[in-house]
Amino acid sequence: MLVASPVVGSRRRGVIRASAGAGPLYQPYHGVVLAPTEDIWLGLVEGVLPVAAAYDWAIRPDCGAVVLFSGTARDHSPGRDGVEVLEYEAYDEQVVPRLRAIADDARTRWSTVRRIALIHRTGTVPVGESAVIAVVSAPHRDEAFAAARFCIDALKATVPIWKREEWSGGASWGLEPQHITEVDHLGGAAR
Repeated sequence: MLVASPVVGSRRRGVIRASAGAGPLYQPYHGVVLAPTEDIWLGLVEGVLPVAAAYDWAIRPDCGAVVLFSGTARDHSPGRDGVEVLEYEAYDEQVVPRLRAIADDARTRWSTVRRIALIHRTGTVPVGESAVIAVVSAPHRDEAFAAARFCIDALKATVPIWKREEWSGGASWGLEPQHITEVDHLGGAAR
């Protein structure tokens, strides 16, 4: 189990990390992120997420279902109203390898899944904007929904990304460190 606190200032600006971990591959071009050519799209990016591009990329002629989950910044959290903005920090070197493990696990559990996109944002995220997307395409909706749900739940449990909430009266990273679970320790029925 990895236990960590946010490392402020460690993020790299302006690139989506390579799925294979070989350095930056997908450069933002005037706010548009170029989609990969393979069946997996993983990334950590500062700036607006490519929600529509990821959805369009996931469409395939052999798939009757594309499920897109978009986690958006909301204006409240338990016990706190008036949240104005979120700030995300990540342990950069761990993000893409863990996203890759999640995608690999999803493909093992649901072998009919065709494309998976898992992209998280860092930096400032105003209320109403997407902070994370999980996109899955499959021939049928049952597999697409189940795999997308697994992917976002696994991302939240296994990827070292921290959220700081800001409101008119202050800001907080939270009171306890985040306990990161390894992907291979996740339960759930395989399909």
